[in-house]
Amino acid sequence: MTRTARVERTTRETSVQVAVNLDGSGQATLQTGCGFLDHMLEQLARHGLFDLEVQARGDQHVDDHHTVEDVGITMGQAFRQALGDRRGLCRFGSAFVPLDESLSRVVVDLSNRPTLVWQVSFEGSKLGQFDTALFREWFAAFAGHSGSTLHVENLYGSNDHHKIESCFKAFALALRQACSLDPRQEGVVPSTKGILSEG
Repeated sequence: MTRTARVERTTRETSVQVAVNLDGSGQATLQTGCGFLDHMLEQLARHGLFDLEVQARGDQHVDDHHTVEDVGITMGQAFRQALGDRRGLCRFGSAFVPLDESLSRVVVDLSNRPTLVWQVSFEGSKLGQFDTALFREWFAAFAGHSGSTLHVENLYGSNDHHKIESCFKAFALALRQACSLDPRQEGVVPSTKGILSEG
């Protein structure tokens, strides 16, 4: 079974192309126009062992909001497509990741019931030129369009770069675990309902 997907999304504000291989080796080709977002998506690919290609063009003369959100939407759609009917999945994943003084925890359920619980606060409104509030928008878009329940928490820390990078690394490890195939559940939907669908 090939667990890959390629999705394109074009609006009047952005054009985004995403390709993903859930059973990759952590290779990433990223060009979103947002350097810090590229840096975080590289962490997601490398530590999640997902092969990831993301190309995006957006109305960044306005700000990064539309680009960041639409990258999250398109990546979520690509993961959802690559997961198929979710048979044989481990489904759940969790991870704690430190980065220097910062510690973050992420828990994932590939339930097809999109939810984001976001417990992350920042010391400032910007990381360089990047608006820190957009990280929540990215995770919300990914959760909504991948059909994932995500709980993202920064437990403590003082450096905003460390906080968000530890969140993305924890997300990568938790998502890798959730996306993994369980040999004891081959061909079985991991739900007592017999189906993983919305509602």
